[in-house]
Amino acid sequence: MFDDLDASLAAVLDDTGAPSEVRTADVSFAVPDKDFTPGQVTLNLFLHEVQENRVLRDDAPLQRPLAGGGWESRRAPLRVDCTYLITAWSAMTGGHRVTEEHRLLGSSLLWLSRFPVVPDSFLRGALKTPPQPFPLAATVAQTRESASVGEFWNALGIAPRPAFSLTVTVALQPFTETETFPDLKAVELRSGLLTDPQLRGRVLDPALAAVPGASVHLVEATRTVISGSSGSFGFADVPFGTYTLTVRSAGRPDVTSTVDYDQDAQVHDVILTGP
Repeated sequence: MFDDLDASLAAVLDDTGAPSEVRTADVSFAVPDKDFTPGQVTLNLFLHEVQENRVLRDDAPLQRPLAGGGWESRRAPLRVDCTYLITAWSAMTGGHRVTEEHRLLGSSLLWLSRFPVVPDSFLRGALKTPPQPFPLAATVAQTRESASVGEFWNALGIAPRPAFSLTVTVALQPFTETETFPDLKAVELRSGLLTDPQLRGRVLDPALAAVPGASVHLVEATRTVISGSSGSFGFADVPFGTYTLTVRSAGRPDVTSTVDYDQDAQVHDVILTGP
């Protein structure tokens, strides 16, 4: 994934619309330490921090329509901020080196600032196929100076250099499991009376069609009713609580369902198995 992000950013810098000094510079993702001595003008993008973006954390699943109908649902991906330190390097010496590095650094800053979102046309590898579920947001030059900056350069073993940050937010999917659901074809509203509650519902087959004439037994109350023409059944004068429903229908296996019946949960359908 991170190598694909590297390739995507290299494509941005190599675009024909980029300034010539940016487009012709070599692009490196190596660690810019004391051993980094490029022999030509180079723009270095050092990926030095990868951190979850907790502001964008969302536990709601992602859903997409399927070509043959229905929907696919999968867990929300991890949103991760990938932060690069961008520096410019010249093979010249003295003032010419400084001039060339500053020109390249400034031009790359202005060019990358054009893209608050990395366009899909630049995406490579796993960032392109399958498509990212969210646009790749990019922020430029947002890193604040702090006491740790000196420690950072010391760890690399070189003197501090002019640099700016580039942070790209990508989506990583740790989970491959998906669930599929059929299209919603109808919505049925069934009301209940708070002053005269009733444990009720419908007996349905696997296709959600009504099953009339089924025997519905309320185990704890030792009561039995027969489902009507619409598959409906009901038990009046039942105290709120947890109950067991056993449903029998000719030619089908018996089905037992445990339900929590209370004032706000009076309707409990039972779906049978088998033909």
